[in-house]
Amino acid sequence: MLIDSHCHLDFPDFFAELDAVVARAREAGIARMVTISTRVHRHAEVLAIAERFADVYCSVGTHPHYAHEELAVMAADLVARARHPKVVALGEAGLDYHYDNSPRDAQERGFRTHIAAARETGLPLVIHSREADADTARILEEETGQGAFPAVLHCFTGGPDLARRAIALGLFISFTGILTFKNSAALRTIAAELPADRILVETDAPYLAPGPFRGKRNEPAYVVETAKVLAETRGTSFDEIARQTSENFFRLFSKVPRPANAETFHHSPNLSAPAA
Repeated sequence: MLIDSHCHLDFPDFFAELDAVVARAREAGIARMVTISTRVHRHAEVLAIAERFADVYCSVGTHPHYAHEELAVMAADLVARARHPKVVALGEAGLDYHYDNSPRDAQERGFRTHIAAARETGLPLVIHSREADADTARILEEETGQGAFPAVLHCFTGGPDLARRAIALGLFISFTGILTFKNSAALRTIAAELPADRILVETDAPYLAPGPFRGKRNEPAYVVETAKVLAETRGTSFDEIARQTSENFFRLFSKVPRPANAETFHHSPNLSAPAA
């Protein structure tokens, strides 16, 4: 059993064949998928997908790219939406200094709003941090001082200092197909040294397809490839990484029910890309 803890099944890339994408994930042994919200005002589309598939759950939140568009969204709004049984996380929210699509003060304000909602609900905050290590760590440390909250640094591409400070605060760290790229040696070094009980895997589909599928559209089934490289990086077996990351997921995303038939999930050792 593996979990894709972060994908975007509502994106147009999947409109034409969403049923097939979910079916391929199931065939690959992916027991749960979390489709992540990027705009609260479009949350109904994300929620509809989670309601459509028994093994798909969702979050609610505003991506930093759109922080300036949703400054009117308050923590209370997020908390209210999070009461739905299929909403299992907040975000993704955080800081993106690579694109700077939203003013940095708006990004920080949105980030802190989502932290407040995570603190109140006890649901994990899915954090986006790109080229913003210092400010991400600062905000997390300041906010944790006001009260702890569960969270994961998704699609981790930060440096060792951010990883160390996040782990010290009790956060989890999740890896995408970037871990499999040839030029990601520094990232693999970080992944090798993290505590086993704090690591997750994800696709961030439709983006960041892992090595064997690089350049193609990503999809949840391909999280198997990231897990393989994470196992190699940490010097352990694929089965152990699958077990550990799944256990970590259910501990962090505690609202997601565990599958009753976990032992029936088998992984396809050799995935193939869908027909064009």
